[in-house]
Amino acid sequence: MTSYDLVHDRLNELAHISSPLARAFAAAGFSLYAVGGSVRDAILGVARGEEFEIDYTTNARPDDIVRLMTPLCGALWEQGRAFGTIGGLLRASGVRAEITTFRSEAYVDHSRKPSVEWGDSLEADLSRRDFTINALALDVVALDARTADVQTLFDYHHGFGDLHELVLRTPIDPEILFRDDPLRMLRAARFAARFKMSIDPSIEIAATAMADKLAKVSSERIRGELDLLMATAEPSIGLDFIVRTGLADHFFPELPKLQLEQDPIHQHKDVLKHTWAVVDKTSPTLRLRLAALFHDIGKPNTRAIGDEGVTFRFHEVVGAKITRKRMAALKYSQEMIDDVSALVELHLRFHTYKMGWSDKAVRRYVRDAGPLLDDLNELTRCDCTTRNARKAAVLAQRMDELIVRIDELREQEDLSRLRPALDGVAVMALLDIAPSPVVGRALDFLMEIRLDEGEITPDEAAVRLREWWDELRR
Repeated sequence: MTSYDLVHDRLNELAHISSPLARAFAAAGFSLYAVGGSVRDAILGVARGEEFEIDYTTNARPDDIVRLMTPLCGALWEQGRAFGTIGGLLRASGVRAEITTFRSEAYVDHSRKPSVEWGDSLEADLSRRDFTINALALDVVALDARTADVQTLFDYHHGFGDLHELVLRTPIDPEILFRDDPLRMLRAARFAARFKMSIDPSIEIAATAMADKLAKVSSERIRGELDLLMATAEPSIGLDFIVRTGLADHFFPELPKLQLEQDPIHQHKDVLKHTWAVVDKTSPTLRLRLAALFHDIGKPNTRAIGDEGVTFRFHEVVGAKITRKRMAALKYSQEMIDDVSALVELHLRFHTYKMGWSDKAVRRYVRDAGPLLDDLNELTRCDCTTRNARKAAVLAQRMDELIVRIDELREQEDLSRLRPALDGVAVMALLDIAPSPVVGRALDFLMEIRLDEGEITPDEAAVRLREWWDELRR
């Protein structure tokens, strides 16, 4: 089967899923086009995700969309109604559908929300799409009414060719589109990274000139785009664009500063390029990717030059504080902030292993990492981007040895429950004391025993706690 036949079949499948909607809109005298990502991905042969969604555009107004979708969907959601968008889950296929009235939108001065005007032209609607690869429309009404061999794909802006050539372009002057919605400048970074596309020079010129317009966009929307970028196969393509154009200055100002810091350890021109390498090496999970992005963020603030050359002492501690501040500004959840900042603070801990770790040190490493242990180990491995094969092999061997030691200890004791043998209530009863700082000191004493010696019985813990208590009172 030729590539043309494959594209033909995938578009037919898209039209088949759309048939119930197509018939309803046609009967009411309205047009309906599958548009954007679903058409683009069908052409590219991108595998569907678990929650497959099709976006449509139509000349019907929101009230008509609701009327026509209601009999075909189990439920509707109308959060986007102000922007002309109605969503629903199609009963026949279980596919999520979002239908939007032809429109144009633009930000008004000092506003973080775009104003919306309805339109009546498919061509005008497609011209306001962010990129040519998303300005492709499949006429599902015409396709449903004809034979399966006839397809009407509207491509006013050479989007099909840009997909083939892997070039990211805008349908019209990028400055106009970025003025309409400045978030599109970050979307350029995301699509370039997702599809490994080159970015048309006009986009970079416009983004550089208009980077300050990003201030109109809410932190939540910016965070959403950053998260999507971090989930791509090679985020560094988009991240580098964000720094080059100055976009990062307006939501992540610490990031560009890394390019000024020479890193004497890793074989890279600067810390920024090392960061790109680490991000690309890590698994595409948000927590780990963000930890890779932030892991050296404290270096500019800790850079010092002395007899040892350039050093970044305690950059992991400073970096963890910066991480918390920046992620809070981007409105991340407290759980995500806690996890990422912990990984940043712990990412150098492994490197003391070369001096030899006792079982106590291994237990402490596991205890401090907690549920982040696997992510911490992967971040540590990926942080080694040296081109020196011998150094890389030594580090990998040490990490392998540490993991073996952790597994051996796990066979002997429950490392998931690294707690004192007695809890606070038992300590107070045993020592006949009220709640006070002394209880915390007693628990710290028992925790040190747990880390140093492994598990002991509650009876043995009681004996040793009494001895500690007697010595303390003397």
